[in-house]
Amino acid sequence: MASGKSTVARALADLGAVVVDADALAREVLEPGTPGLAAVVARFGTGVLRDDGALDRAALATVVFADPGARRDLEEIVHPAVGRRFEEVVATTPPGAVLVHDVPLLVENGLAARYDVVVVVDAPAHVRLARAVARGLASDQVEARMAAQASDAERRAVADVVIDTGGTIAQTLDAVAQVWRTHLVPEVDGDAGARESAAP
Repeated sequence: MASGKSTVARALADLGAVVVDADALAREVLEPGTPGLAAVVARFGTGVLRDDGALDRAALATVVFADPGARRDLEEIVHPAVGRRFEEVVATTPPGAVLVHDVPLLVENGLAARYDVVVVVDAPAHVRLARAVARGLASDQVEARMAAQASDAERRAVADVVIDTGGTIAQTLDAVAQVWRTHLVPEVDGDAGARESAAP
């Protein structure tokens, strides 16, 4: 949370990668009128809806981050739907492209092995906390969400490369460019298929 993953993903897109954002897909599959949203309401009740019938993400987050069982139930609804949508998007990726999967819960869901390169985006915990609070979240809510996620050690353990975003934006962009040159672009040459990397 607040590690700078989105910044890294945008930088990779600027370098030519095709970025698939799992959070964006998760929003798509929970839009009003979707089977995903109907399943969420059936499990969690209408209290997770706004007056206009759209999902109240803050209300849902309050429920699931306080209850591991509720979080698992939500994941069982959302992940298969995201997976199906994900495969649809991937199927349209041009041959030879560098395909970046922006995946927030890659470690928690044991997905690292499916990717050619795992890029972990990291920053010290106090930096992530400060960033999230600056975005308007309460510190206790941020701490609860961070505690529910994989530890820094667990994320680093699956990494092929770690990008430290605790410094300046310029330093982060330099690190991204280095990863692009050394871990992503060379592998595309002469390869008819898309190379897949993930940034948890």
